Amino acid sequence: MPATTPPALPPQAISLDVLAEKYLAPGEQTAEDLYRRVAKALAAVEKEALRAHWEARFFDNLMRGAIGAGRIMAAAGLQTKATLINCFVQPVADATNGFDAQGNPGIYTALSQAAETMRRGGGVGYDFSNLRPRGALVHGTHSFASGPCSFIDVFDASCTTVESAGARRGAQMGVLRIDHPDVREFITAKRQKGRWNNFNVSVGVSNAFMQAVRDDAPWQLVHPAAPSDGQIAAGAHRREDGLWVYQSLPARELWDAIMRSAYDFAEPGILFLDNINADNNLWYAEHIAATNPCGEQPLPPYGCCDLGPVILTRFVQAPFTPEARFDLDSLREAVAVQVRMLDNVLDATAWPLPEQQREAQQKRRIGVGFTGLGDALILLGLRYASPEGLAQAEAIARAMRDAAYLASVELAREKGAFPLFNARQYLQGGFIQRLPKEIRAAIRKHGIRNSHLLSIAPTGTVSLAFADNASNGIEPAFSWTYTRRKRTADGGAEFYLVEDHAHRLYRALHGDSAPLPDSFVSALELSASEHVAMMRAVQPYIDTSISKTVNIPADYPFEDFKHLYMQCWEAGLKGCATYRPNDTLGAVLAVEPPAAASAAPAAGGAGMDTVIERRPEGPLNAVVDKIEYFTRDGVRRLYLVVSFMVVGGQERPIEFFMPVGQTGESQQWITATMRSLSLAARGGFLDKALADLRKVAWDRGPVRYGFKTREDGSRIPLWHDSEVALLAFAIQSIIANRGQPQPAPSTAAAPASPPEPALPAGGSKCPECGAHAVIRKDGCSFCTACGYIGSCG
Repeated sequence: MPATTPPALPPQAISLDVLAEKYLAPGEQTAEDLYRRVAKALAAVEKEALRAHWEARFFDNLMRGAIGAGRIMAAAGLQTKATLINCFVQPVADATNGFDAQGNPGIYTALSQAAETMRRGGGVGYDFSNLRPRGALVHGTHSFASGPCSFIDVFDASCTTVESAGARRGAQMGVLRIDHPDVREFITAKRQKGRWNNFNVSVGVSNAFMQAVRDDAPWQLVHPAAPSDGQIAAGAHRREDGLWVYQSLPARELWDAIMRSAYDFAEPGILFLDNINADNNLWYAEHIAATNPCGEQPLPPYGCCDLGPVILTRFVQAPFTPEARFDLDSLREAVAVQVRMLDNVLDATAWPLPEQQREAQQKRRIGVGFTGLGDALILLGLRYASPEGLAQAEAIARAMRDAAYLASVELAREKGAFPLFNARQYLQGGFIQRLPKEIRAAIRKHGIRNSHLLSIAPTGTVSLAFADNASNGIEPAFSWTYTRRKRTADGGAEFYLVEDHAHRLYRALHGDSAPLPDSFVSALELSASEHVAMMRAVQPYIDTSISKTVNIPADYPFEDFKHLYMQCWEAGLKGCATYRPNDTLGAVLAVEPPAAASAAPAAGGAGMDTVIERRPEGPLNAVVDKIEYFTRDGVRRLYLVVSFMVVGGQERPIEFFMPVGQTGESQQWITATMRSLSLAARGGFLDKALADLRKVAWDRGPVRYGFKTREDGSRIPLWHDSEVALLAFAIQSIIANRGQPQPAPSTAAAPASPPEPALPAGGSKCPECGAHAVIRKDGCSFCTACGYIGSCG
């Protein structure tokens, strides 16, 4: 019997806009139109006599809530060469060009292949551990290697170039093994502002290293490439196994460096490589050293992730009532159809590279997953990570696993097993041995169509467009409402109040004044151990991995933080990523009552473009403003004078002045800037001049000045790319506020100067607050300075 869905809600404005912008094809008006396109495209690879049947089944399943990942929903059925696959892993050999003896591409060949993959819409993960360390000898050219970090710079720049050419931005994951001699440089590289903006990074950790940390033992940094004479003189030597030992250091010292960076900067993540490979269904045919950009798919060279989540909130019957229940039978039916649809994607998609197509056809990896777990538990009245919530999540994951594997067995009976299937070896895999006995017997008898079947990925804009903003993947909701900024086609911006699905449904049923039940718990309200508990409950039922962020409070002790990662390894988890709001990264600001106008509106108006031939004689009405701002060198204070005159009945700025010598630096640029702006004001193009100055960047980092009040009342600080940019903003503010009533002077003591804010961590520029602090979090672009959430998926 089909699941009873919760009461229908009118779509949110942001959901309609994201659907239209990212997923609807020309001529499509609704999600239903899109579902018909996807169903038809993926049924087209079936035998002709079966196409109509499976087109109808796929359409019904999409309507039920078993959807494809973003690439499938956006591109299936279109006459384009875009791939339907979200992510890939790209091998990189220790060679400049061409291919090594194992068939892996050298650096620039790999770069070319990755660029083609990103051009087609796929993200890419890499293991850079093969590249020789900085300073190692390069025999062919009698030179010295620059190290993997320098080449990651090149890959990062290539990603930016691909994006600027108009293609979908290709997210990237960079991995380096814990025994690579350059691992310490890798750990701290993203602390440099603007470096590796297009990369997530993770350290690949072995069981041997974790044991060395536990035992406080030494750890060797090694590589096959020979060191230079200088490195040998400094102690580098060759081991009996042929590897060169570049350095030996205490394992705990290296572990503390990783932990401190993760604690303060949220990166690098950790991949437990031995746990990944021990649980790999294809342990006999491949070795995994990297993951896709969001970490939910450990993949071999040229491996891909073909993903499709099931929206769990659709399977909750009678939500927010004592009779609430999860319809596991309907979930099993949906998963069975989903397996066939995703298997068809492998035959329907365009492949960026022939190597990727061969890899996929040999193994037929797919990734059935789910989204909305946090909200589904809320609808059931269960607190996330409570014993009851964990038990329900485990039941859902078990039902999904068993249904997927049985469906793949049936598909093998019809279409054949994946080519590298070997029953004896496959059934020895760690994950396979946890399957129910009857499923293992069916695999032994009939084979299985897909080597791997399950993956819990972040769902980002897919959740916004198709699930009414249900909680992302396995995560609890991050907040019940937030304001999202969306860029418009004319270069402006629109702001949306975005509401979590469970919160929205509860308010619709019980009214805005009803107190939220205890089941409403957000990501930041959960303890670190509760986040890990959910991973421990679900991971045993997922044959690849889970994309999950462990949110921890700012005051979480560092020693407990380190122990958390150790617990994850001991529990057999495949990786760990954390996020701790702190003085370095910043935090989402609390909602405050609406304040006075903040972000400067346009300074233009009637008469502003009239040319003024000359400045009138005598004094002018003027505004003197004290500007206090923050740079990496601390607080600075300047005075700015803006003079006005009346033109055509409207007061208009025509002259700008800033006394020099207010700081210890020579400021000829101030005089030049003020004179240029005065000429622009009298020439009628001040607005354009100020807008251009707002784009000026500074090699000394961002500058913090001013505030912006969001529609929801929260007040966020603004960051500017240079002192010139902040002065342009300050002038816009003076002009916009000219003539507005000012608060009466206070007789109270003057408040102390505000505390100096920490500069945000390196990242891409936030379109809302201007900080270079946008990282990837839960699969989404997330600003650690103001909490802005941008593109996802």
